[in-house]
Amino acid sequence: MPFIRPAELRDVAAIADIYDEAVRHGTASFEIEPPGKTEMDRRYDALRAGGYPFLVAEVDSSVIGYAYAGPYRSRPAYHWTVEDSIYIAPQSQGRGAGRALLRRLLVDAQACGFRQMIAVIGDSANKGSIELHRAAGFRLVGTFENVGYKFGQWLDSVLMQRSLGPGAATAPDK
Repeated sequence: MPFIRPAELRDVAAIADIYDEAVRHGTASFEIEPPGKTEMDRRYDALRAGGYPFLVAEVDSSVIGYAYAGPYRSRPAYHWTVEDSIYIAPQSQGRGAGRALLRRLLVDAQACGFRQMIAVIGDSANKGSIELHRAAGFRLVGTFENVGYKFGQWLDSVLMQRSLGPGAATAPDK
């Protein structure tokens, strides 16, 4: 199993490489051009400054994947809801890194006081991500059909949701 730890600034180059591969060759992200390291540094800094959990998975001191929870939407009423992102290097997929990252991300997001986690999964054919989230307690809440166009094809977005802690049973802490 990989070692899961909080991401550090020194990890951003490896994170950028993993994301570059996902953008160029996959449909999990609807970005068309991969952002460079400078932009990934900015995104990392913004998430950390916002108090959102950001994790990496390591094997033999090499970053093989990452996950973070970020704002679901920018309007104030959404403050207690986060959206997760998980990316694993191609050679490390299917070995439990995604499961380990998501498990820890759920714990860390709940510890931060967040109440709901949303998964916006690019491409309804992404069965691995859908099953990963389902196994972690997420439920399917809907599919936006044909909302993205990448690699010459229309792609769906699958929406899944999981409560954190008491969820909507009580008001959030101030």
